[in-house]
Amino acid sequence: MTRWYFRLRTFAWIFLGLLFLAALFSDRIAGASYAHQFRDFPGAPISWRFPLGTDALGRDRLARLLAATRISLLLAPAAALFSTALATLIGGLAGYCGGLLDRIAARAIDLMLSLPWIFLLIAARAVLPLNVSPSASLLITFALLGALGWAAPARVIRAGVRDMRNSDFLLQARACGCHGFRLLLRQLAPNLKPVLLAQLLTSIPLFILSEANLALLGLGVSDPLPSWGNLLRELETDLAFNPGIVACLVLMLAVMGCFKVVLQKSGVRSQESE
Repeated sequence: MTRWYFRLRTFAWIFLGLLFLAALFSDRIAGASYAHQFRDFPGAPISWRFPLGTDALGRDRLARLLAATRISLLLAPAAALFSTALATLIGGLAGYCGGLLDRIAARAIDLMLSLPWIFLLIAARAVLPLNVSPSASLLITFALLGALGWAAPARVIRAGVRDMRNSDFLLQARACGCHGFRLLLRQLAPNLKPVLLAQLLTSIPLFILSEANLALLGLGVSDPLPSWGNLLRELETDLAFNPGIVACLVLMLAVMGCFKVVLQKSGVRSQESE
């Protein structure tokens, strides 16, 4: 069992590393930009020149898949970092201050968690302007993910801060004249680092899947920018070899690899705490 766990963990790290390198050097690997149109080869089948063929507009599907991977692997962690920072601010202040602020934050967290995540995301995105530039749609999508994904991490952070609020090391820090935000930054934040890291890593695969769902419904990143979600819309076409299957497989392996890394980090932290 331990051998298989080690092999899966190693495979997850290697796959994510190779995926990141492929996304980083996507233009060199594919030999063309994701937006370049080969007008003489619209809908071209799989060949040595086009390993995944071209779409109806003559764009290289491999180049678009690698560019979509780069977008997801760079912006999903950025959205997760923003969400974790927002959760730290809300949950940390609520757990540390207590009283009315803690009760208000607790009700807000319960309200956010009681709403289905994907439906809340779809409703919020549908309210925002849809007829925007591709770069604006990219920023709106991932900013929305970060702005709405703070509730679950905030609950965990709030509970951790409440447990440490009256601990001995904080009482000693107060006795030495450490108060306010200095106390939060110097004393509480370092002790919350394992919790913050776990929440950050957990949010990344969740945001990757959420963006794919939005783009699949036409509410995410818009053309000509590629994303895993709008590449999955190729599954609607009736082809002998559907290129959307490749995007689906890459998305599935990336999310599984991220979750495997999260489980490894959680196991390491639990062993260190013991």
